[in-house]
Amino acid sequence: MIPTYNPRRDYLEQALSSVLSQDPGQGRMQIEVVDDCSNGLDVAAMVRSIAGARVAFSKTPTNLGLAGCWNTCAERSMGAWVHILHQDDYVLPGFYERLESLSTANCVVGLMAARSFLVGEDGVIEGVTERIQRIETGGKDVHEFYYESPVRCPGIVVRREFYERHGGFRSDLKFTLDYEMWTRVISTSGGLATAEVLAAYRQASGNETSRLIRTGEAFEDYSRLHKIFAQRYADFDIKRANRNTCGMALSYSKRLEQLGDHDAARACYNFWKKNSTVRQKARHFIGSAVRRISG
Repeated sequence: MIPTYNPRRDYLEQALSSVLSQDPGQGRMQIEVVDDCSNGLDVAAMVRSIAGARVAFSKTPTNLGLAGCWNTCAERSMGAWVHILHQDDYVLPGFYERLESLSTANCVVGLMAARSFLVGEDGVIEGVTERIQRIETGGKDVHEFYYESPVRCPGIVVRREFYERHGGFRSDLKFTLDYEMWTRVISTSGGLATAEVLAAYRQASGNETSRLIRTGEAFEDYSRLHKIFAQRYADFDIKRANRNTCGMALSYSKRLEQLGDHDAARACYNFWKKNSTVRQKARHFIGSAVRRISG
């Protein structure tokens, strides 16, 4: 299931091609693009020109946002496993075959995960997600998810049955809704991770992830997620989580300032200033003063 909104043709073509190259046939795999009411773009025609009749297409009557569109994908899915592959991500050869073999051997888990390359806008590999060793043999341990997500969406498949029984993506989260979902599935129904790198997540400046970071909304969303985790997991340290988020916001602020994106840098800095501890503020200002003197 491929959710889209005003997609770039080259990215969508790569996403679709990566799936179609592993297509086991219509009887075994549903492939559908679900467009979230794109504005001024004929996505249906784009999909037909790329994939012909093999890929189904549907369009929401209004723009539903991330949670609404992803939940529509889950609702329209017909298979036992649901793979929500975003329009600018793609999978590597062997993705479906490998996860199918894992599901056959481990029929009790609700989620399976592969590692993902982190790919820039130009297609260059810039990094790779970490191993999730606690669930490489299966289990419900989500400690490796407490303070950062070790996975990316293109490497995740979830049993459709889980969505039916436990609900879809939360509409009160904007940036961390996938992060919340993966921990919910694993802690409720179990997860299984492979150490193999079988997917690619694109870090693009124009996507929704980038927008939420630049406006500071991403960090506010992390704060909402931390409250959910604190209620759900008894040993989750919300103070540690909030410190990590403040550090992330300050790091992005510095990076965006260097890139000349002053408004975005200010939005990230304002979150840090509002939410960081006195110790964090003191450490930052002392470090800044030392750098000015030494410089």
